[in-house]
Amino acid sequence: MSPRSASVNEELRRRSRERLLQATVELVAERGYEATTLGDIADRAGAARGLISYYFPGKRQLLQSAVHRLMHLTLHAALEREPRAAGVHEGRERMARAVDAVLGLARDQPLLMRTHMAGILAAEGFVQCPEQQRLAELLRDTVTRYGSADVDTDYPLLRALLMGAVVAVLLPGAPMPVARLRAELFQRYGLDWELGVPPAGGPPGGTSGS
Repeated sequence: MSPRSASVNEELRRRSRERLLQATVELVAERGYEATTLGDIADRAGAARGLISYYFPGKRQLLQSAVHRLMHLTLHAALEREPRAAGVHEGRERMARAVDAVLGLARDQPLLMRTHMAGILAAEGFVQCPEQQRLAELLRDTVTRYGSADVDTDYPLLRALLMGAVVAVLLPGAPMPVARLRAELFQRYGLDWELGVPPAGGPPGGTSGS
């Protein structure tokens, strides 16, 4: 039997890493961070325990990569779903969908996203990994298509505003309503409320964007 080619080996490694990332998201969302062990993750992924150490230096780094992957996949799906806007409206529609996708994750995955934000705000900060880089590229592209004249300034601002909104949604004891935060972000970027995936009930306080 001939040995596998380099491309086949690379694909197998990619799939193993993807399974570990998916298992991490599922388990932390179900059980929380502390109750999820690396052994649990390996078992859910159908992988050897030592494979985690091959790809990731620790559980915190594994979780960040897993959530960044989830955010990238969610954002990509939101931006590419039909119907896709064209022409002058494309940039505004993409920005609206990006805001809705990130706020939606905070609303739908509170335990997972709260754990993720806690890790980022701790000493480790952002983990520089392929998943984080792909997410950053997608957000930068959104800012570019929106029409930014200074992407290097406007991309970090968008990232900070989205992170702040996620924290506000998840703040224990004093969460902000998603619709209120959406209205503020839409007003900041001059977006009509009807863009993206508007929540039922209309804009709070009569806010309608641009």
